[in-house]
Amino acid sequence: MKRVAYKGLTFEPYIESSRIQARITELASEITKEYEGKTPLFICVLNGAVPFAAALFQQINTDCEITFIRLKSYEGTSTTGVVKEVLGLAEDISGRDVIIVEDIIDTGFTIERLIEGIKGKAPKSVKIATLLLKPEALQTDIKPDYVGFSIPKKFIIGFGLDLDGLARNLPDIYVLCEDK
Repeated sequence: MKRVAYKGLTFEPYIESSRIQARITELASEITKEYEGKTPLFICVLNGAVPFAAALFQQINTDCEITFIRLKSYEGTSTTGVVKEVLGLAEDISGRDVIIVEDIIDTGFTIERLIEGIKGKAPKSVKIATLLLKPEALQTDIKPDYVGFSIPKKFIIGFGLDLDGLARNLPDIYVLCEDK
C-alpha cells in the first residue's frame, strides 16, 4: 500500500483490506450466534456503510433482511454538527430486532439521532454495528454493540469513507498525513 492524494490532501495506509475482512468475519460470527433463529433487520446508513454492510450481511448465517437510510452530517473533513435525513426508513420495524450498520461513529450525534427515530417506531430491540469507532471524539453516551476497530481522532478515507464523495471505493482505509 502506498500513499494516495485527494483534493490536495495526502493519506497514508492505515488498515489493510485483509484486516478489515478478517474483523468483519469475526463480527458476523458473533451476530449470527446472537440472532440464531431470529430474523434481524439490518439498517445500512448510506452512503459510507455500504461496503461494510454488504460484507457483513453476506457472512450472516441466519435469516435476515437489509434496508437503507441516508443521513448527512459531514462536509469536507469535518462535521457540520447538523444531521439531515436525506432518505428515510420505509419499512415497518415494530416488533423487529434491528441492527443499525454504520461506517464510523465519531461524535455520536448522527447515530444518536438515528436511534431516537428508530426507537420511536417500536422495534423489539436496537443494536449498533460500526466498522470504526473514535472513542476520543465521542460527545454522547452511545455504546455500539459491535465494533470493528477503535481508532484515534483522525480523518480517514477508504472502504466507504469519503472526502466529499471521493475515495469510497478504496479497499483499504487511509489516514490523513500530518506531515506536509
